[in-house]
Amino acid sequence: MSKKYKGIILAGGEGTRLYPLTKATSKQLLPIYDLPMVLYPLNTLIEAGIEDLLIITNRKYQNNYIDLLRDGRDYGVNIDFLIQDKPEGIAQAFDLSREWLSDSPSVLILGDNLFLAGNTSQILKKAMSKNNGATIFGYKVEDPSRYGVVVLDERNTITNIEEKPVNPKSNLAVTGLYVYDNKVCDYVKLLEPSDRGELEITDLNNIYLSNKSLKLEKLDDKGFWLDAGTKESLLEASIKVKELKEGNKKLF
Repeated sequence: MSKKYKGIILAGGEGTRLYPLTKATSKQLLPIYDLPMVLYPLNTLIEAGIEDLLIITNRKYQNNYIDLLRDGRDYGVNIDFLIQDKPEGIAQAFDLSREWLSDSPSVLILGDNLFLAGNTSQILKKAMSKNNGATIFGYKVEDPSRYGVVVLDERNTITNIEEKPVNPKSNLAVTGLYVYDNKVCDYVKLLEPSDRGELEITDLNNIYLSNKSLKLEKLDDKGFWLDAGTKESLLEASIKVKELKEGNKKLF
């Protein structure tokens, strides 16, 4: 790829699982210990060397994000903003950002996903440098039936991605971090809405899988991946950040 990678943070939606905390603010602006949630995925991308970033928000709270992040110069990056009027799946981010991407390869990270300690940013940086298609990031979990799960063969090659399987074939959950080449916007055009009426990120990844161009990177067991989209995980994330900071551990 001759063009630089651009980074997208998806921070739309209504945060219904966190109601009434989200009645007056966006989920990704809620505090995780001592920082607004969105700063965690932002720092993960910045530490990986991404300089051009897009924050996708709902219309109601976009000005709050602008007040917090401005144009990105305080963080040494360029930040633009885009409105998502109606959340219709994670893969919709590429429909919305098609013009902004301008044929660049990209990294998508979910605004409520935290990658703490470990070396996720360095793993991401390495994945970007050798990506040829798409790269997903797996993390070992104790309850894989709650997530999209990566199924591998004996050669450690991806054979399938199962969405919330009743009987998981592995404990590797697909995290909310994705690397894509510049064909991603074309592939999104091929997607049909699921039964939920959404453009599913798993369907997008399966296009790359069928083209034999989907790779997996396993995240460091010493790090922590948290989806802070529920009240329980929001509290768990704050406790974990507090522990790491009190132990003088590097967060990103």
